[in-house]
Formats: sequence, C-alpha cells, structure tokens
Amino acid sequence: MREKIKKIWTEIEWIKNESLREKVLNCWTYAVENSALSVEDLNTIPFTLLIKDCRISFMNHKRTCVQLAVDIAKRMKENFGDEIQINMDYLVAGAILIDVGKLIEYDKINGKIVTSKKGELLRHPFSGVAIADRFSLPTEVQHIIAYHAKEGDDAKRSVEAIIVHHADFVSFEPFKT
Repeated sequence: MREKIKKIWTEIEWIKNESLREKVLNCWTYAVENSALSVEDLNTIPFTLLIKDCRISFMNHKRTCVQLAVDIAKRMKENFGDEIQINMDYLVAGAILIDVGKLIEYDKINGKIVTSKKGELLRHPFSGVAIADRFSLPTEVQHIIAYHAKEGDDAKRSVEAIIVHHADFVSFEPFKT
C-alpha cells in the first residue's frame, strides 16, 4: 500500500524533513486503508462532489494544489526575501494532506462515489485533522488542514495556510458551474 501511495504522491519527496515525510505517508496509508476507495480510485474519482459531472480527478486537483502552493511560496520568498517566513515542509505537508479526510467523507455504492454517513456529519477538514493528529503531525500542519476550506474563513490563518487555501480555491473555483 505504501509503495502505491508513494507512486501517486511523488510530491511527498519534496518534504525535506524525513520524520515529517514519513508521517504524511502514514496519514495517507491510514486513510486509504480505512476508506471505501482504493489508491487507483484517486486517479479517476472527481475531486469534489459539489460540482455536477466534475471531470477533474481527485489526484489532478490535489497535485495542482500542491504545485501552485509551492510556486506561490517560492515567488513570495523571491520577492519579499527575509520579510516573510515560510516553512516549506509545513506548506507541502499541509497541501498534500488538506483533502486526506475526503477518503473518509466519500463512499462508493454500486460503483458510484457518494458522501458517506461520516461525511454528512463531519466534513473533511475535521476528519483530516483527526488523521493528522493520530500520526502526531505538527500543529502547524494540522492548522493548514483545518483552515483550508470555508471552515477557516473566520480564523486567523498562518502564512502557509493562506497560501494553501488560495492554491486550493484557484484549482476549484474555475470548475464551479
């Protein structure tokens, strides 16, 4: 299972801190093992159930979000220098994990992806934080997961959380109908 996850999540290798990288991999392994979805499903299922007939896959959206977040952070560091502090490992880990809770939020019934009972009661930012906490990810990474979606709109986001939030929505909003 871990090798399959490493294969679809090559961006995990961008995390320089070995312990953090391992924890991120553990989160994804746990989520897949406790989901109705397979690793293979992640390349074909829609990234959201909020868009009717969404043709953008979960992994396509996720990969785009991570890459955009890194690009934004690099540009900010390039332009603002020491005036801004960005922990790239936290940023990458958070961007990779923001939707890990969707594996609990989704269910597969008769081959169709639907919202699970848990997903009806607990959106993915909350289940994602629970998974991250289970594997002792830093609070800073849990913060990114918790506040990446609308649940964080009234919260004070860290710089990393702001970047990931916007990268996520830049790769979501254009597809809304």
